[in-house]
Amino acid sequence: MRKISNVFWITLAIVIVAVGYGAFAPDSFQSITDNMQAFITSSFGWYYLLVVSAIVLFCLFFIISPVGQIRLGKPNERPEYSYVSWFAMLFSAGMGIGLVFWGAAEPLSHFAINTATTEPGSQEAYRESMRYTFFHWGIHAWAIYGVVAMALAYFQFRKGAPGLVSSTLKPILGDKVNGPIGTVINVLAVFATVVGVATTLGFGAIQINGGLAYLFDVPISFPVQVVIIIIVTILFTISAWSGLSKGIKYLSNINMVLAAALLILLVVLGPTLLIFNTFTNTIGTYLQNIIQMSFNAAPVDDGLRSWLDGWTIFYWAWWISWSPFVGVFIARVSRGRTIREFLAGVLLLPALISFFWFSTFGATAMDVQMKGTDLTGFLTEETLFAVFNELPWSMILSIIAVLLVSVFFITSADSATFVLGMQTSYGSLYPPNMVKLTWGVAQSAIAMILLSTGGLDALQNALIIAALPFSFIIILMMISLYKALDQEKKELGLMITPKRRKKEK
Repeated sequence: MRKISNVFWITLAIVIVAVGYGAFAPDSFQSITDNMQAFITSSFGWYYLLVVSAIVLFCLFFIISPVGQIRLGKPNERPEYSYVSWFAMLFSAGMGIGLVFWGAAEPLSHFAINTATTEPGSQEAYRESMRYTFFHWGIHAWAIYGVVAMALAYFQFRKGAPGLVSSTLKPILGDKVNGPIGTVINVLAVFATVVGVATTLGFGAIQINGGLAYLFDVPISFPVQVVIIIIVTILFTISAWSGLSKGIKYLSNINMVLAAALLILLVVLGPTLLIFNTFTNTIGTYLQNIIQMSFNAAPVDDGLRSWLDGWTIFYWAWWISWSPFVGVFIARVSRGRTIREFLAGVLLLPALISFFWFSTFGATAMDVQMKGTDLTGFLTEETLFAVFNELPWSMILSIIAVLLVSVFFITSADSATFVLGMQTSYGSLYPPNMVKLTWGVAQSAIAMILLSTGGLDALQNALIIAALPFSFIIILMMISLYKALDQEKKELGLMITPKRRKKEK
């Protein structure tokens, strides 16, 4: 059996302590993490805005840079997966379940419940709600994933380094990445992944339970959610055991089919013209306001400042905290693509699909709200089904949505077990099945324990808290990657001129 690293045991111990605290002293755990999370979002909001904006500019620079033709692999290597399978896997791992969970709920909230700057229910609130939803789920989010994934893929597949977060820092830390500093970095990455996926399992079970309750009057209760988690755990364990090219690939492709079917049906059955007008108009206002939104810290507007802390800053921290997991997985499935192809695929296409998704679900939800059906009283996990209830073929739409959430649920979890296996077995591309099984069971047990005690919110806070130190690691990854690529650019003679000594093939 491949050797299990110390990162496995250290992280497992930390997770057990954190979950034990959350299970036996949930109120204390909640209070401490609430205060820490509030302090970080309110005190470091300006920092998150600057860092994430820098990440976006960093990625855009490499799309147009001469080094964009360098492959994330050896010079003659070609991609392992087709465009369709590649996109399906990175999208499913990246934020698939979040799109279903928030597709109708977030635009509705910005429009009718908790607006940023405008009167709830107004035309300006409609436009603002879509603009900020695009902002939260667009290029900025995928740039965070992209920069981590690009660094990991470059150093692992081109330079032959282990597939560990610490390995990306060797150009600036040297052999220290093989010692305690590297261990701390990898433990932080694994901890963020475990906590992030455990909270997703918990909240995913709540949404599936909410959908079943709305469809079939299944009670919303802890026992039902436990059954859901157990079923999903069995399925994603089988998928993870079968390997990347079988279970995860096939389920990701199924995801895309279900998502496309639900999207097309909603476009046809919903307010079709409003959807396309909203999509087109919001693309324009998003591009017009992207710089202002990227740096808006609301220094003298306490109301907007509070709103930004609760939404924008929270999202930036959330994407950063998820980047070790999603970055490692995207890197693994992107071997052989050029940097330009990789960044264009990771940044632009998923963002564009997300924009149309939110235009469809958000416009439909707000249209239902404006026509007199009040959706503001529903729980977040029930909002989507409440919207479907006002449309033709509501039962079919709801069943597809439950299936989609379930399969997204499985792909996120089995992708995470694969990533955790890699990160705790010295970056192995084929981690031991027992390690994957251990992490799969651990994630599900954490979700069930904290569901029973009401500790999921506190665990989510812990994830946001972990994002702050990891943001410093991302900055170091960017510096390290730039240094390595600049050196290779000089070696290959890649310049913006017709004369080149060598050309990447």
